[in-house]
Amino acid sequence: MPNATTIAVIIPTFNEEARIGATLANVLPQRPAEVWVVDSGSSDATVAIAATTAGVQVLRAEKGRAPQMNAGAAAARGEWLLFLHADTLLPPVALERIAALPDSVLAGAFRHRFSGKDWRLRLISRLDNARSRLTRIAFGDQAIFVRRALFERLGGFPACEVMEDVAFGELLRKATTPILLRDEAITDSRKFEQMGVWTSLARVGLLLACHRLRLPLVGRSFFNEVR
Repeated sequence: MPNATTIAVIIPTFNEEARIGATLANVLPQRPAEVWVVDSGSSDATVAIAATTAGVQVLRAEKGRAPQMNAGAAAARGEWLLFLHADTLLPPVALERIAALPDSVLAGAFRHRFSGKDWRLRLISRLDNARSRLTRIAFGDQAIFVRRALFERLGGFPACEVMEDVAFGELLRKATTPILLRDEAITDSRKFEQMGVWTSLARVGLLLACHRLRLPLVGRSFFNEVR
């Protein structure tokens, strides 16, 4: 049976050798009972780094964050499941905050901040945090956490090629009221910087609009791997 005091951190990866070490080093000093790296066929040293890091368990899954995170959740035993992008750093007290939550809280996420110093990135993070407060739907780089029982009842992340975080957030919002903790998860800003800050923001907005209107998704190039 899952231990009611434990937290499982699940990290989907694909060719993240440049960042997975720092992400694991950020997580492990906190209080996770389990850390799972769920890889989808990396051709670099991602799996080797994870496999040789004490306290980390490695799984293989088909490519796509939704199947990877679902596979990690199925293997994990913690009562809380926290889904962490490989290029995102948790707040230093993230897992303490989650462990201290009352039983009435079933799901949530953290505020978002980019790693870069560009004022446009800070503005986008502020807008994203405002969006999350209003809609109660978090993006994946906000480190979504959910109690296992609710995750299983909802059937896990929907089988989406992209926007699986938003699709899952919509399911969560129907079942509970997710909270947004004030501590900030810090996401590597490389993708926005390399693809162009305003261009990246426009693509994300277009993808959200297509998702909400149930139209074919355009702007998928935003999800191409940037290493």
